[in-house]
Amino acid sequence: MDYIDSHPRTILLDPLPAMRRLADRFQSYKLIQELQSLDQDNHFCNPPYLELATGNQNEILRQIKEQKLSFPFICKTRVAQGSSSHDMALIFSEDGLRDISLPCVLQSFINHNAVLYKVFVVGQSHFVVKRPSLKNFAIGKSDRKTIFFNSHEVSKPESRSHLTERDERENLPSGPSDGIIKSISRCLQMSLGLSLFGVDVIVDSRSGKLAVIDINAFPGYEGVPEFFSALLDHVEMLLREQEGSPDGADSGANQPVPPHWCQSPQQDESASSNLMKETWIAENSLVGKRPVDSACFQEMVTQSPIHSQSSCE
Repeated sequence: MDYIDSHPRTILLDPLPAMRRLADRFQSYKLIQELQSLDQDNHFCNPPYLELATGNQNEILRQIKEQKLSFPFICKTRVAQGSSSHDMALIFSEDGLRDISLPCVLQSFINHNAVLYKVFVVGQSHFVVKRPSLKNFAIGKSDRKTIFFNSHEVSKPESRSHLTERDERENLPSGPSDGIIKSISRCLQMSLGLSLFGVDVIVDSRSGKLAVIDINAFPGYEGVPEFFSALLDHVEMLLREQEGSPDGADSGANQPVPPHWCQSPQQDESASSNLMKETWIAENSLVGKRPVDSACFQEMVTQSPIHSQSSCE
């Protein structure tokens, strides 16, 4: 902050408070849920999730029932950054709850035929890379022991884990619609003010619905050979907008257009996200703005988490 105050012409590609928000899985899941509530056409869903801060098993079971989570579910660290953030557990029964390390986030597991789609966003461009993922498991309680795994290892392009072995009788998903992926990317850009981020999505093998399961600030972009050229284009666009377009064109014309269902707080206060209010208010045109020019660039203040229902039904 001191450096930015002293160098007002410095361009930050992404505002730091937004990146901090995505470091908290519970907060990012709340954001996905809020965006889902704006999507009246049900283009995508957010699997039921629950933040746990107690080791009391009776209380955990009560919260699981209240939030409509179903076995099996994935236990993830609440902190979404660092090497340990990839360490996860797949829990199949109440007995498996003893394996939980707090604090954590539980998320209902959705069968997706062992295929993960990683969406990488760079400014106005997005790229979709298919990766291996967890295989299908029977829905409901079972006597299986908890499966501990590292999501980074499981979803490597060359992964040959037994956890990703797909039944040959299972049909491969057709893949997400590029139009829906673009809409989700643009909406997240408008809501977060980020230009470099990743979105993990899967396709429900039963319903065919797209499910957003994670958002990552500045991912690795592995498998995207166009990354550096896209990044260069984005940086050059930001520099042109700062200096003024040579032909005098309005720099706002270069802003990505969000889908019609994604409203900013200024456009529709009643539909605005409580999470946005808790942290900072998104503006209509964030990409290309210097943080010091934006009212969005504030310290993030996270209130005590509240439990709210989500669904992929």
